[in-house]
Amino acid sequence: MSAAQERRTLLERRTVVLAVGAAGAAAALTACGGSDGSGGAESVEQQQPGGDGAGGAGGAVLAKTADIPEGGGVVFAAQKVVVTQPTAGQFKAFSATCTHQGCAVKDVTDNVITCPCHNSTFDAATGSPTAGPATQPLPPREISVEGDSITLA
Repeated sequence: MSAAQERRTLLERRTVVLAVGAAGAAAALTACGGSDGSGGAESVEQQQPGGDGAGGAGGAVLAKTADIPEGGGVVFAAQKVVVTQPTAGQFKAFSATCTHQGCAVKDVTDNVITCPCHNSTFDAATGSPTAGPATQPLPPREISVEGDSITLA
């Protein structure tokens, strides 16, 4: 084999090794990506009942009190907040990011906030974990209830 052929073979091998390495790195980065609610089966639909599209930013109305069911709640994906009404007239808000691995919580039913990723559940009144792998509570978020409007503080 001539020197030119050896160099070409060496360059071809390097190209293959670099291509395989780049593909592996891309696959690893994709697999490590978190669930940020921007797509896929784990995304949470943005719900804006009673809102004006501003979603609580700068004192804009996030929801009307009538939009939050008693014993339930609504997840606002864009604001990464879940608003609950554990008992009539009592409104609470928590981060909508599960403390287990950062997935977005999905829904609130029977005073239980549920994360779909690993089935962690949280108390709708306190944000404390009630089941699943999560051991830390959902951090509280400040809201203001004035009349029939709920805003992020």
